Amino acid sequence: MNGKKFPLDRAALKAVIHRYPTPFYLYDEMAIRRNVRHIAGAFAKFPSYKEHFAVKALPNPFILKILADEGLGADCASYPELLLADMAGIRGEDIMFTSNETPAEEYREARKLGAVINLDDFSHIDFLERTAGIPELISCRYNPGPLKGGNAIIGKPEEAKYGFTREQIIRGFSLLRDRGAKRFALHTMVASNELKVEYHIETGRLLFELAAEILERTGVRIEFVNLGGGVGIPYRPEDEALDFERLTAGLKAAYEEIILPAGLDPLGIRTEMARAITGPFGWLVTTAIHSKSIYREYIGLDACMADLMRPGLYGAYHHITVMGKEDAPLTETYDVVGSLCENNDKFAVQRRLPKIDTGDQVIIHDAGAHGRAMGFNYNGKLRCGELLLRPDNSVVMIRRPETMEDYFATLDTEALIHFNPLLTKE
Repeated sequence: MNGKKFPLDRAALKAVIHRYPTPFYLYDEMAIRRNVRHIAGAFAKFPSYKEHFAVKALPNPFILKILADEGLGADCASYPELLLADMAGIRGEDIMFTSNETPAEEYREARKLGAVINLDDFSHIDFLERTAGIPELISCRYNPGPLKGGNAIIGKPEEAKYGFTREQIIRGFSLLRDRGAKRFALHTMVASNELKVEYHIETGRLLFELAAEILERTGVRIEFVNLGGGVGIPYRPEDEALDFERLTAGLKAAYEEIILPAGLDPLGIRTEMARAITGPFGWLVTTAIHSKSIYREYIGLDACMADLMRPGLYGAYHHITVMGKEDAPLTETYDVVGSLCENNDKFAVQRRLPKIDTGDQVIIHDAGAHGRAMGFNYNGKLRCGELLLRPDNSVVMIRRPETMEDYFATLDTEALIHFNPLLTKE
């Protein structure tokens, strides 16, 4: 069992809301830092280790700067994400550029920043050489297909659009070497939000075995393997958090069994576990503004699916507490909903909760990854802002809420003034 706690008491939250009305995201800086140090400590048993935080999970340069201060790199999938990493002071080989169906200009920008390009497809070798050139250090993404099971969120590897097959990746490394690459890395990403330690150990073993095979068949020596992300967090109170000491002990045993006799030691280990790093330390703070009683009991919030789409998108569970009623009996059954004109705009369905009154602050937990990042503007909804709880207990805004001006900013209103559509008559 894991306790779901919010870092502010009722009085402190009221003071914050007085300055920054709900809804908003709140992140706990000190908790994130402690978590990073805990994970890094568990991986210290390897010759070298680097976490490349997946920018897609929480694309805010204030957060990235905190992570860079703790020694983390970044995993980017687009030019804007590369720029966010650069803004946070993450540059060069501390960036992995893992994209797919990549435009030429994005490869060129990744090369300018000195990022490690992680190729997603065999055909991209020729494309990269023509458009940006083959760098000295190159990585390739492996898709193990039926050799590895996926999970409900990411699906089966053989149905995924990502990565090289086994034979393609072996041929690919030979080709890259012949075209000038001198340093090589291997990557995979086969799960999402997976809490089973054995699953991630199996992934490590898969890459270790492939690295050994690549060396044997091509002479190409892999410098580091990136185990990807996919490490889950305990969204439900009854879930147990992943044990990083047990995970790294299992990976170390596989390393000694496979990497040492293959002559690949020292082999670096990389990861991109954004969800595990910031997920538990972010909350969507909302206010109950309506209640409705028809065939079910509903609580309407001032946030909606446009702020947090995971529950509506694929039924993801996020724990909910009510400020000041954390220990109150769970006497009611509610659908907790937002105002979007879609019936899947629900943060919780038939959830047992304490009685919620209009004006209560409703806290949605474990929203520190893939939360605000996945927001959108359907129905003209304006995405909420982001706040950071500093180690001295002060709260600062790190992203303001969107405004009407933001929403209309991409329209060419000058052209609209002169727009006179032709009307055709039958």
